[in-house]
Amino acid sequence: MPDLFEIIESTRAMRRLKPDPVPDDLIAKILRAGSCAPNGGNTQKWRFLVIKDPKIKKAVQAWYKKAFDEVIGPRYLTSEPPPGVTKERYLRQHAAVEYLTDHFHEAPVWIVACLEDGPSPNRAAGSSIYPAVQNMVLAARALGLGTTLTTRHLLFEKEAEAALGLPAGVHSYAILPIGYPMGKFGPVGRGPLNEIVYQDRWDEPYRAV
Repeated sequence: MPDLFEIIESTRAMRRLKPDPVPDDLIAKILRAGSCAPNGGNTQKWRFLVIKDPKIKKAVQAWYKKAFDEVIGPRYLTSEPPPGVTKERYLRQHAAVEYLTDHFHEAPVWIVACLEDGPSPNRAAGSSIYPAVQNMVLAARALGLGTTLTTRHLLFEKEAEAALGLPAGVHSYAILPIGYPMGKFGPVGRGPLNEIVYQDRWDEPYRAV
């Protein structure tokens, strides 16, 4: 198994997944990693919904695709590549996003990361669930499984959460589609640290990078 920093630096968003079944013991390891994450006041109000039912996945995928067709797709086609990413690589990423959109429901397992956060969650609520999500993403990578953190269903939050069958007072913060990747893990594309890290003042470069 690769070491921690190799895992971190090679955990790309894996959007092309094989439909092959994923053993329950591997999903349990991923969930355990999520439950080890820090959370506000150690209240542990997270809840993780494991979805395998094709009907549920297909119902959510309809809203996921609607969000792509109306918002995400047009945004990709008119945006410039992010730092550290060539135009060619950005177009490949767009193709992978479109592939995931069309095949979202075919990922063998979804983990829906949720919080019992009441009717009106505040901006800080994510701090009690996203560390768990990242733990699960890294755990999946360590086990040779592909996934990506996606929140696109939240563009149609009420409809998607109704399809997921979430009770009142519980909201989804991410869906992790999990499966064996079609492609290979590899280095992530990021801009240089000296362009994004500052010291003491916003316009003062951090001298150690």
